[in-house]
Amino acid sequence: MATLPHTKTDLQEATVALLEARAADQVAALMRRHGAVTLSAPALAEIPVIEPEAVQALLEETRRQPPKLAIFQTGTGTRVLFGMAREHGAALALGAVFDRCLVAVRGPKPAAALRSHGIRIDRSAQAPYTTVELLAAVADIAMANQIVLVQRYGETNDALRAGLENAGATVREIPVYRWALPADLAPLMVLMDELEAGRVDAVVFTSASQLRNLRTVATDAGRFETVWEALRASRLVSIGPVCSQALRDLGLPVHAEASPPKLGFLVAAVRAALDSSADRG
Repeated sequence: MATLPHTKTDLQEATVALLEARAADQVAALMRRHGAVTLSAPALAEIPVIEPEAVQALLEETRRQPPKLAIFQTGTGTRVLFGMAREHGAALALGAVFDRCLVAVRGPKPAAALRSHGIRIDRSAQAPYTTVELLAAVADIAMANQIVLVQRYGETNDALRAGLENAGATVREIPVYRWALPADLAPLMVLMDELEAGRVDAVVFTSASQLRNLRTVATDAGRFETVWEALRASRLVSIGPVCSQALRDLGLPVHAEASPPKLGFLVAAVRAALDSSADRG
């Protein structure tokens, strides 16, 4: 494998690989405005799983056992839930459920989605909006023997569930979408080719699941060792603490992390990662 000469100190003509799917065009445009050459390889697909029957079941269950608290983790999941309810004439009934209980949000995106539907927000996690901050935001709520609804994102948040259950809550998840591999794996194959050839200056991860999916694809292709070696030779940029920890757990360095953990701060993080490369000589 060719060894990448880390010499760029800004984004001018730096090749930046992006694994983002939902906001791929937005992130790519952001990088290109600062002179980068982008390589887009979406590593994650969001598959809606909620059905009208699930909304009705949720309404029936909350009539029998009103929740003490509802937690919303993502803007997309919140919008999908209310969109399904609206399509089937249940939006007002769903809103009434959350009017009768405490409502907590993980960050500004679910908060904005809830406010667009007129839902009151009682607790908000502080930056960097991880599970730690979310649990801290609801720590004063007496949850023993109480129902807590959790809007699930692409997978169960095991740390959140454990924290709530340790406080005595009975957790009821609202599955809205699941994460999967993208249908088209060709861009990921191109990314692996470019990594192994030493033609990628920085790789940006905006979700821990992107990393896990890349590992799956690389392993299935018999290329895990070479791809991971190539990743270590590049500069790895993370959107935030959860993603950074996932990188470290899989034996990869984190050269820069967006702060705060938002898409708009990724350019500064990529520049910092490339600067650190140049400083190493």
